[in-house]
Amino acid sequence: MLMKEANSHLTKTELAGIGNGEVAYIRKMRNEEVAKCFPEAPDIDPSVDLWALFGADGTPILLTDNRSSTFFKAAEDELKTVSLH
Repeated sequence: MLMKEANSHLTKTELAGIGNGEVAYIRKMRNEEVAKCFPEAPDIDPSVDLWALFGADGTPILLTDNRSSTFFKAAEDELKTVSLH
């Protein structure tokens, strides 16, 4: 109920900024998504499992083949993490 009420009063930009600098999300990345989110990344073997850490507003922070590294980086940056499936 509260979130529905908040959504009706916030712009998309304001909603995207909630948790910015405090919350980050972790999700598994498909190889074909890498270039869009991490254009500086080298070519990566498609058989490698990739994990990414993003700021609450979707800003890419880290790309790795080790899921634990995303949690370590978030802790280092004092970010609370959530996982997206």
